[in-house]
Amino acid sequence: MSEAKITKGRSRSPKAETAVESADRAVPRSTAERPRLRDAERTSKAILAAATKEFAERGYGGARVDAIAERAKINKRMLYHYFGGKDALYVAVLEGSYVAIRSAEARLDLSHRSPTEGMQELVVFTWKYFLDHPEFLGILSTENMHKARFLKRSARIFELHSPLVAEISGLLDRGAAAGDFRPGCDPVKIYMSIAALGSFFLTNRWTLSTIFQRNLSDKSEIDSWGEHIVDVIFAYLRP
Repeated sequence: MSEAKITKGRSRSPKAETAVESADRAVPRSTAERPRLRDAERTSKAILAAATKEFAERGYGGARVDAIAERAKINKRMLYHYFGGKDALYVAVLEGSYVAIRSAEARLDLSHRSPTEGMQELVVFTWKYFLDHPEFLGILSTENMHKARFLKRSARIFELHSPLVAEISGLLDRGAAAGDFRPGCDPVKIYMSIAALGSFFLTNRWTLSTIFQRNLSDKSEIDSWGEHIVDVIFAYLRP
């Protein structure tokens, strides 16, 4: 057999090469990267969700990286890969907790509501958010025990709270101009009052129920307290 025939037999046809090249071009690199990005996002969210529960239930000192990895159903090395360690993960949980509530508050669109409607929406929303997200209060309690040592490491926290204060301030100014609210109210004190009335009830309802012999976990008591918060805030704001 001639050398030319052997060479011809071993080479791929131009059509075959074109088909392979076309297949390569048909799957761009960005498409191949998307599943990996989605997997990374899912893994990161699973770790944060598991860590939030662990820190809320056991505090910073009692939380264990092994337990978080087990809750998230991942290898512990993956946790270190995404977050670096327990401290960084805890700060991420703190940031995520505040991002969640501030994002939900932003959807209230307070700047486009009447002062009284906006204030009532904010009070009711805050109360319901605390009820639906007990882990949020657990995380706050843990961080207060540490005197906000970890929270101070996050520059994002200060940025997150500025829009909320501005929106409450806008409600108060518009309410005062319309004669609905008394002038000179401090937006930070108003929010602290709303949050305090809700969080104190929920974090102390077991001891308070025992002391006063009332089941404060009963739905009627919870609903009544939500109405009480609205009444207290508006009594203060009344001109």
